[in-house]
Amino acid sequence: MTLEADLFWSFRSPYSYLATPQYRRMTEDYDLKINVRPVYPIAIRTPEFFKSVNPKWIPYLMLDCKRIADYRGMGFKWPNPDPVVIDRTNGTIAKEQPYIRMITRLGMKAVEAGKGLSFIDEVSRSIFDGSTTNWHLPETLEKTVARAGLSLTELTQQVEGNEDKIDVDISRNQEALDDSGHWGVPTLVFNGEPFFGQDRVDLALWRMKQHGLTARKN
Repeated sequence: MTLEADLFWSFRSPYSYLATPQYRRMTEDYDLKINVRPVYPIAIRTPEFFKSVNPKWIPYLMLDCKRIADYRGMGFKWPNPDPVVIDRTNGTIAKEQPYIRMITRLGMKAVEAGKGLSFIDEVSRSIFDGSTTNWHLPETLEKTVARAGLSLTELTQQVEGNEDKIDVDISRNQEALDDSGHWGVPTLVFNGEPFFGQDRVDLALWRMKQHGLTARKN
């Protein structure tokens, strides 16, 4: 029997990026379906967050993400442009957010096309692994999206004119994340139990095996 889990995930979360290859391998190795449920990052959901966070948090975040990336043989560099437009001098989040809204809406359509995991994996690599410049430009995104088995042109056409409806669906994902018992990403929810963070993937796998998760047959 195929088990299912919901993955709440953000395109601005470095920990989401670092965890995604693990989630993808889980679905390749086990009889498991992961339902990708994109949400806007905490900077959009809770704009005041960065005005009150301990100033030591961001330097530690950068150190920790680079350390995890090195350990896993992945690249890591804070993206340019940042998916969220933010004034770094005072933590103010800009009203207009062209990058994060664009890529999250495209992600929602990728999910509908059945390519959610491959899309978030390829796009987050492009954003965070340091090997891609101008991840947001159409000529770059076109190649990134193609690696996920999708067409940027087709996804963009599906988004245009439907932005409000897509944002309602994203809001529903955010409400479901909150209902799960956690607020951060990445959070994998299985059987009503949340597993937050890139360092809880093995624990989630252990729990699923308790509920009958089996390896795929070669």
